[in-house]
Amino acid sequence: MSGEPPASAVARDAHWAAKMQRLRARRLPERTATFMDDPAAQRAVAEASLALAKARADAARKAEEAGAPIDRRDAWIDGHPEVLAADAQLAQANAALEDATITLTFRALPRPAWEALLKDHPPTEDGADQGHEYNVETFPAALISASSTDGMTVEEAQELLDSWSDPDAKALFTAAMLVNQVQRADLGKG
Repeated sequence: MSGEPPASAVARDAHWAAKMQRLRARRLPERTATFMDDPAAQRAVAEASLALAKARADAARKAEEAGAPIDRRDAWIDGHPEVLAADAQLAQANAALEDATITLTFRALPRPAWEALLKDHPPTEDGADQGHEYNVETFPAALISASSTDGMTVEEAQELLDSWSDPDAKALFTAAMLVNQVQRADLGKG
């Protein structure tokens, strides 16, 4: 009997080592939240989208009237001057909307950091009686800051939570909370 492990065990170890390498390389999940303060930019995109749809419908009607071959109609419509102009207007409106949009990115915390954050912000006695897992006054800003990839401080997060409307403040907190709570594993049927 030699001191070498069986070939099947060696193969299993190599397979496991590769699997562990992939597991270690997994990135923490990220989630973005977008905030937009220019309703005119949103309306401009909606109006430009409708104008493009109308231009395409008009071009399709004109293509049929002109007897454009069916297999070339899409190209005929796409190249129609009114469609090209409407498409350019939509691109311009989308660019303006993108400029008016602020995107924040949140990354999930490693489990020990998450648990430390919860420990640092325990629920009040009343909050614990209501089933809260954390202090509802201090935890949201701390979580937003800890999860922010943009470098938002706790003070900045608290400022936004205090000065924004309730739906916007909830959207900000929810983005940070969801990235830390969404499961990325399919546990199968067991």
